[in-house]
Amino acid sequence: MIRLGSLAGYPFEGPRTLGGWTAPARSAVYALLTRNDPERKPQQFTVIYVGHSGDLSTEGFPFKHPFAPDWIKRAGNKWNLHICYYEVPGGLPSHREQISRELISIYSPSCNPEQFDATWKAEWIGSYSAPTTGPLTTSDSPPGERAN
Repeated sequence: MIRLGSLAGYPFEGPRTLGGWTAPARSAVYALLTRNDPERKPQQFTVIYVGHSGDLSTEGFPFKHPFAPDWIKRAGNKWNLHICYYEVPGGLPSHREQISRELISIYSPSCNPEQFDATWKAEWIGSYSAPTTGPLTTSDSPPGERAN
């Protein structure tokens, strides 16, 4: 298992070597990974592609996927490609797409043609002030006591 994503992340199955892997007939979010230094850092991976599918067995894995040539070029060879996948519990296609976009915005995978910006701009949120936005205690209040 590998965890991908922000905060605690999503528990992905794998990573497994893509060559020789048989995709299950399941809906999932998937990520293609490569090792940058297989000899010295065999457990360190880089996310190079993120996608989602209603049925992984129809995606053309291992090497008939439309982006497979890009993956192989980026990885250096087809044996340095690894895959992991996450079956979203109760997930609809919209959930899988949302998770895929989140992962793309975090990792900026080089083989994804579409990239997403994870930055929030101040004008999207605006500013506000409310009594609940201040501190609950002051530095001279004993622990557990609220300031007035």
